[in-house]
Amino acid sequence: MAILRFKALEEAFSHKPMKVEIPEGKTSDYYGMRVFDKGKMQKYLSKDAYEAVVGVLDFGQRIDRKVADQVATGMKAWAMEHGVTHYTHWFHPLTEGTAEKHDAFVEHSGSGGVVEAFSGKLLVQQEPDASSFPNGGIRNTFEARGYTAWDPSSPAFIIDRTLCIPTIFISYTGEPLDYKTPLLKALNALDKAAVDVCQYFDKDVSKVIATLGWEQEYFLIDAGMYNARPDLMMCGRTMLGHESAKNQQLEDHYFGSIPQRVAAFMQDFEVEAYRLGIPAKTRHNEVAPNQFELAPIFEECNLAVDHNLLVMSIMSNVARKHNFRILMHEKPFKGVNGSGKHCNWSMSTNTGVNLLSPGKNPKSNLQFITFLVNTLAAVQKHAVLLKASIATAGNQHRLGANEAPPAIISAFLGSQITEMLDQLVEKVSETKMSPDEKTSLKLDVIGRIPEILLDNTDRNRTSPFAFTGNRFEFRAVGSSANTAAPMIVLNSIMAEQLKSFKQDVDKLIDKNVKKDEAILQVIKKLITETEKIRFDGNNYSDEWKKEAVKRGLNVEACVPKLLDSYLSKQTLELFRNTKVFTERELEARRDIKFEMYTKKIQIESRILGDVVLNHVIPVAIEYQSMLMDNVAKMKALFSEKEFKELSEPRMELIREMSEHISVIKRKVYEMVEMRKKANSLESESEKAIMYSEKVQSFFEEIRYHSDKLELIVDDEKWPLPKYREMLFIR
Repeated sequence: MAILRFKALEEAFSHKPMKVEIPEGKTSDYYGMRVFDKGKMQKYLSKDAYEAVVGVLDFGQRIDRKVADQVATGMKAWAMEHGVTHYTHWFHPLTEGTAEKHDAFVEHSGSGGVVEAFSGKLLVQQEPDASSFPNGGIRNTFEARGYTAWDPSSPAFIIDRTLCIPTIFISYTGEPLDYKTPLLKALNALDKAAVDVCQYFDKDVSKVIATLGWEQEYFLIDAGMYNARPDLMMCGRTMLGHESAKNQQLEDHYFGSIPQRVAAFMQDFEVEAYRLGIPAKTRHNEVAPNQFELAPIFEECNLAVDHNLLVMSIMSNVARKHNFRILMHEKPFKGVNGSGKHCNWSMSTNTGVNLLSPGKNPKSNLQFITFLVNTLAAVQKHAVLLKASIATAGNQHRLGANEAPPAIISAFLGSQITEMLDQLVEKVSETKMSPDEKTSLKLDVIGRIPEILLDNTDRNRTSPFAFTGNRFEFRAVGSSANTAAPMIVLNSIMAEQLKSFKQDVDKLIDKNVKKDEAILQVIKKLITETEKIRFDGNNYSDEWKKEAVKRGLNVEACVPKLLDSYLSKQTLELFRNTKVFTERELEARRDIKFEMYTKKIQIESRILGDVVLNHVIPVAIEYQSMLMDNVAKMKALFSEKEFKELSEPRMELIREMSEHISVIKRKVYEMVEMRKKANSLESESEKAIMYSEKVQSFFEEIRYHSDKLELIVDDEKWPLPKYREMLFIR
């Protein structure tokens, strides 16, 4: 195995930056060339068909089957001009990835040949085999039927020679088996609730969309190094390996010059992204060695989710061309920062207004305060559910370390906005406000909001949910996550909160309280109620963890225990009100999450046992035998006194290695036995908790003793690429 390691090192040194073919002209010349967007629709569709699709995009209208036939014909004609031979319904099953089944554009011609064909029926709906996708008990294995249905709000695109059509994925009984279906429902619920509240301020508002701008962090590692590490190949993270003497402590990688080989990969990827209409904007070195980040311009939430999944797939494929492997795991290397996927979320109206950005007059600023405070109220009420939406086997290693938000949901506003809210509470009267009070409030507090936000430029990088000027940044999302999961929750809780807010305001209006006064009175109440979740300090500190307990915030970090919040009374009521999930669907998703968590820890346990027993211990014993042979030869060469003095350091190493080897073997045996006990449990919840608290508890001790052996064994014999090689060889 050491031969494989040194071969990987040799190859890593020999790899040079690939030459990337950049299309001629400006980026805008080829941007979106592989996307069936509005421009392509105008060219390939009839006027009626085009207007029907635009009606779906802009107003959520339905498409008639006859129109679907016209769209399918135009879509096929465009695709075939680009050399496309197949089409697929592209969807997000509950596997945290994407799925596709390719079908050719061929049908019998009736004369022994074939013709290219693609109908509206095939565009709108298909029936892939659903038997092997996670379903949480919604359907039996022998009930294979599942349906994909076209999502016109996300444009079709071309990958290689395949036309990809974004779709939802549902069971035979209509229950969702994917992430997109509930996301679309959540976005629809938010739209309706937000429009109703916007009507207080602007009667021209008829549609509100959620916007999302994600920031994707990732690691790159040389392909040879990756192939020589079974743990990276199977788990996406290193299950053992001693820290490098130099890692990120000098902070010299962050925003540093991008290595040429990496820059070539980034450039190649960006060309592919632009062709697919993905607005990649920012690229840079992240904190840890060989860690990088990509961020696009924000987009409508559903499209942004699709684009993020597409980006992860494209990045993986392009990385292979450059002899890299991309690591999306939240914590692939111990001792250096892990990777997140910060989700910048806001809401925009059809009139072009960002609801989390102040305007030029008191009315628009009052609207801003309304949506800001309601966001805080929604997050406080459903903080546990929001945390559960990003709780995974991978993200548990990242959250709580001095690199990412802790497993406590709090919101950062900044001292100036907090002071402004406090002033609102102080000045708003629960009785009828006098003209002087109204004027003072508008001039002194509401009128100064743009000025406050202009000066409020600090960002709290430790906060899991931070206001950053015109949006909230949900920083706790893991790098490998499907962003639909937290977006389903965030948009649903916001929809519920806005609906509740409107009910409270309307009750006051019915009591003859003026509209603005009613709005301010409800806002005042919400500001007071959300005090416990607002925190502007250091979220990494131990003091905050103690303070959070005092405030009554949830500090649970065990993933399986958090997942139970999906079936809490409060959660069931939330999704019932927003019509996003039924109780049966929630139970299914929770059980799938239990199963996914258990399987991932189970795989890690097996890989860890395999690597230490079949790679580490044999090499350690071989090296130990060499030391013993050396000691035996010394005894024949030196006097008894000299031998005792000279051999003691070697004997100490032999004893130390024996101890490490013994502990590893014993702990692996105990871990396997614990795994058997966990596997015997029938309850998925109890099984997941046992894997979390019992099986996983062996990982660190086994790793500790293995890493100690890495420091002792001759470097030329150690079988696995080391941290200093993986993180610094480019």
